[in-house]
Formats: sequence, C-alpha cells, structure tokens
Amino acid sequence: MKPAVKSKLRRLGILFSIALLIFLFGMSSSAVEYFYSNNIYQYISISQRFISSLLPFALGDFLYAALIIFCLWSVVRAVRKVLRKQPGDMIGLSISLQLANFILVLYIVFKLLWGLNYSRPSISDTLAIDDKKYNTQELVTLGNFLILKVNAIEQKLNMQKAKRIYSVRELQAGSKSAYDELAKSNSFFSYHVPTVKPVIFSWLITKIGIEGYYCPLSGEANVNMMTPAVTLPFITCHEISHTLGVAREDEANLVGYLVSIHSKDLNFQYAGYYEILRSVLFEIRIKSPDDFALLFKKINAGTLADFKAEQEFWKKYNGDMAAYMNTALDSFLKINNQKKGTDSYQDIVLWAFNYHQEEIRKTLQPSHK
Repeated sequence: MKPAVKSKLRRLGILFSIALLIFLFGMSSSAVEYFYSNNIYQYISISQRFISSLLPFALGDFLYAALIIFCLWSVVRAVRKVLRKQPGDMIGLSISLQLANFILVLYIVFKLLWGLNYSRPSISDTLAIDDKKYNTQELVTLGNFLILKVNAIEQKLNMQKAKRIYSVRELQAGSKSAYDELAKSNSFFSYHVPTVKPVIFSWLITKIGIEGYYCPLSGEANVNMMTPAVTLPFITCHEISHTLGVAREDEANLVGYLVSIHSKDLNFQYAGYYEILRSVLFEIRIKSPDDFALLFKKINAGTLADFKAEQEFWKKYNGDMAAYMNTALDSFLKINNQKKGTDSYQDIVLWAFNYHQEEIRKTLQPSHK
C-alpha cells in the first residue's frame, strides 16, 4: 500500500475516533448543557463574534463561498487524477478516503463550533414554559388575544408615526437592548459582543426562501435585509438566539418571540406578535375555517396590509427553489434531533399558548365579584 494511502487511512482512524467521542458526548443532554452550552461554547461564540465584529461585511458569506469553491476545486482535482490514472494506482480508494476525511472534519468542526447545542435540553424547560396541549377553542382564544395585542400596538404606532424601516445597525442595537431587558431577570438572555450582519447574496437566499441564518463558522447573526421591514426585528432576535446556543428552530422562534415582545420598542413588539399571530391563524385555518373567518375580520387594516405585502413579496421572489430548500431543511432538522422536521416550527404556538395563559385569563375573561 502506498504511503499516501496509509497516511489517509491513519488520518481517517483518528478523525473517526474524535467524531465518535463527540457523538457519544452528545448523547448526554445534561453533560452537553453543563460542559458545552453553558461554558465552552460561550467562550467560542464570544470570540467568534469579536473577530467578525471587526469586519463591516458578513464574514460567514465569504466562508461559505470559500467552502463551496474548495469543494468544486477538489472535484476537479479528483477528476483529473482519475483521467491520469496509471496501472496499479489506487485512485478510487485514495479519493474515497479523502472524501471521508473531509466529511469527518466538517462534522467535527460543526459540532465543536455550534452543533452540539442540538443535544442540549429543551429551552422551553430551561425557561420553565409548559407544553400542555390545547384544543381548538383554546387555540381560537389565543388568536383573539394576539389580535388584541397586534391591534393595540398598531394603533400606537400609527398615533406616534413610529413605523419605519430599520438599518442593520438599528436592528442590532434594538435587539441588544431587548435582550438586555430580559437578561435583567434571566441570565440566559445575556448577549455580549453583538454581531448582526446583512447577508451579501440577498437576492439568492430570497429566491431560496431564507429570511436569515446563523453561520457557525463566524458566529454571526445574518439577516436578509430584502425581507419585508415588518418582520426584520423578529428575524434578528431569532438569529441572535442561535448565537447564544439555541440550535433548534422552534426554540429559536420561542426566544425570538419572547425577546421581541418584551422590547421597549413598539416595532419589535409588533413584529413578535405579528409573527406568532400568523402561525396561530395558519393552524386555526386548518382546524376551524369558520373561526378563522371570524378572527380575520377582527384584525386591523394596517396588519392585514402587512400580511398582504409579505405574501406578495414571497410570491414575487420565492419560486421552485423554496420547495427544494424546504425538503433539504426538513431532512437536516430530523438528523439533528428534531424528528418533526419543519413541522417543529409550529411548536411556537404551543409554547405561546402556555406562556400567555395567565395573561389571557386576565385579558379575555370577565372578572367576577
């Protein structure tokens, strides 16, 4: 066996052993929470954000682009080696070993930089939010509650003429302020060295259907500034939650929602309630079309206009690529301990229902003397 092949086999053994240890460590959610998510990862994340904050552009976009270029270059090299193959060469085995080593390196880097957070206990447990199931009537009650909230905030925004388009710096400052507000009562929301960047290839990811993403390689919260302005505060809070070690999408929605609605900025509050109201209405429309029709009539004209504008936006940009991306995302989530795949996005409705129970009772139920 050639020395080069032996070297790759040895490297494969080492990388596989490391990957196996990481996998076994990830099987203990309590160990991941204590040693990684609350300790090691926090230092990694803050260091990443400090480095990327020094740059005015989204470092993650360039790192992903570099990774794609490297993969393409490696494919070209592999094809050339096959074409120049001489009798006795072990090109097939060599390329297979190289590919296996590359995949293992990606796995190890991803897990150590961020991916182990998928194995931590549920954030809803950490925040002591119940997961009690609701019936259709209770769901409708939640819808009524959220409509009251959205309508009240929309009225204030109109009176104060406070609705406006955010720059990425304003989104970063507003999100940092909102996280700091919740951090006063729960250190889980502590957010140091804020780093929010606009994605560079916004047209492309808009066509795919992405509103924002977190880059484990750079520690940045990347926001698609092309998306409708009404959704940007929530999207920013959602992506920032990933930087804090909230890996699962449903839980990032929960954290983004809580941070948004507790902000002192009316636009952030509106974005949070608006986002969850949309999810609640989506579910009510499936379970009880009659109740959906009644609720829809209660929504103020401004919010209905926002819904329509957002719908038209995605109809314009999000074509067939969105369906392909949704399938890929669904598989990715299932691999990383989210068995429901993209259906887990609706779990935010369950948590919102339980979180607001006391407030709903006070708001919607008449008092008895």
